[in-house]
Amino acid sequence: MVQPIDVQQLQQRYESGDRDFSNVDLAEADLSGVNLSNAVFAGANLEGASLRNATLINTDFSSTDLSGADLAGADLTGANLSNAMLGGTILEGALLDRADLSNADLEVANLIQATLTQADLNQAILSGANLEAADLSEADLANAELEQANLTDAALENANLSGADLKDTTLKGTMLEGDDPSLAT
Repeated sequence: MVQPIDVQQLQQRYESGDRDFSNVDLAEADLSGVNLSNAVFAGANLEGASLRNATLINTDFSSTDLSGADLAGADLTGANLSNAMLGGTILEGALLDRADLSNADLEVANLIQATLTQADLNQAILSGANLEAADLSEADLANAELEQANLTDAALENANLSGADLKDTTLKGTMLEGDDPSLAT
């Protein structure tokens, strides 16, 4: 069951050493610029929240609803976003290096210039997502759904695209070095 909490309570609990915010309700909350590294938000509701430029290193957002949230410029290095709902989320310029986005729903998400090196996007839904100029070097996109995604000028060096659905995907200027050469046609 999701428990309501306000931003002030969250910050007080975090500053006192509490890191477990599983199942909290922070829909539409303004958490811009906060540092919530190593916190656990598993199963939480952060729909429409602003986490713009937040520091969220190694934070657990597994099975969290972040639909329509603004995470532009956020540092999500090593974060767990597996099974998270990120449809329509703004992740422009976000750092997602080594993040776990396996089975995440990123449909029509904005990932322009996001850094996703070595990220796990296995079976992620990226249909209609904008990954223009994103860095997906060494990312695992096995069995990912990239139908109608925009990968213009994206870097996919040594990325795993086995079984990925690239139907109607825009790949103009995409760097595919180290991948299956048949994908570059």
